[in-house]
Amino acid sequence: MIAGHATRRGTEAYAASFGAACGAGHFSDFLNLHLKLSSLGLGTFPGAATDAVDAAYAANVKRALGSGVNVVDTAVHYRYGRSLAAVRAGLERAFAAGIVREQVFVLVKGGFLLYPEGPPADPDAWFDANIAARGLGTRADLAGQHLISAGYLSWQLDLALAALGLATLDAFLVDQPELHVAALGKERAHRKLARCFAVLEQAVKEGKIRCYGVSSFESLRAATDAPLFQSLASLLGLAEGAAKRVWNDEQARHHLRIVQLPFNPAMTEGFTRFSQATGQGNVASSLQAAHQLRLYVMASHVLGKARFAHDDPLAAALPGLANPAQRALQFARSTPGIGTALAGVSTPAHLEDLLAVARSSPMPRADYLRLYRKAE
Repeated sequence: MIAGHATRRGTEAYAASFGAACGAGHFSDFLNLHLKLSSLGLGTFPGAATDAVDAAYAANVKRALGSGVNVVDTAVHYRYGRSLAAVRAGLERAFAAGIVREQVFVLVKGGFLLYPEGPPADPDAWFDANIAARGLGTRADLAGQHLISAGYLSWQLDLALAALGLATLDAFLVDQPELHVAALGKERAHRKLARCFAVLEQAVKEGKIRCYGVSSFESLRAATDAPLFQSLASLLGLAEGAAKRVWNDEQARHHLRIVQLPFNPAMTEGFTRFSQATGQGNVASSLQAAHQLRLYVMASHVLGKARFAHDDPLAAALPGLANPAQRALQFARSTPGIGTALAGVSTPAHLEDLLAVARSSPMPRADYLRLYRKAE
């Protein structure tokens, strides 16, 4: 197991050396942890569950880390668990080439069921044998293929550490907990989420993770009165309660530090929809509220599951970039409030688009805001 985690000294040294060829403003400040993280991160969701894609991901991780991208995002269930092993191979190659653990931010998401052998023919029988019989959860904890239980989340965290060969993860995120709101209602779903936060606070205490967070799809883009809307302030309240219980200290500070939400030309609600009450006398967008509440924001679905590698709504606004994918990446990473924009790239060609954008600077704020002006 490789010891260590991303540190201030390590990430600052990384930005100065491996990030030297990147554009000004490419690195963001993760204020709570005093880290320098790249404005673009490597995701590992797309691609078939094949040896060829495994090899491509391993090569991409090594090349990205050597080229100014020091954020790697994966999940326990991605590609039936194979992405974890591919990331490990890429990390080991990068470390052998001179990158050190303290320069790299690795985050893992958990919550969805992991089917190591592919989708089972009988999901109910599989669940009984692999989850219920092992005491990891019950059907009451299940929403479709998503499981929220303290036991299952703890098991996924340990599995991720072992698969990656790391002693400590920089972050572990609960993936799309809003899926349980539709089935249980917000109050019951929040009680389950609070128990998961307690598991993650305990993991911080034991040195397994440095911080945790939530990855959303609907909840941080929804209108305030939508059933799946999630208040960031309420998430922090759940984390505060969990921290007090785990650390047995009424003054304990929680370790909820990150939120993920989709952001691309068709999903701009995190920036444009004012839905969050922060307790600081204003109503803000999710991105503004996260900044006020000291949460680091990572954008997901930046390419819209490859849609914006082909569709080109930004062609007129960003003519200086080579193709639609680069323009979509630049759009997301330039958005005020987004610290790191994640893109799943399973081929060398797509990685080259990511690195090409990293070598440029984010858009100036005034130029970015002009994209939202109504045509006259």
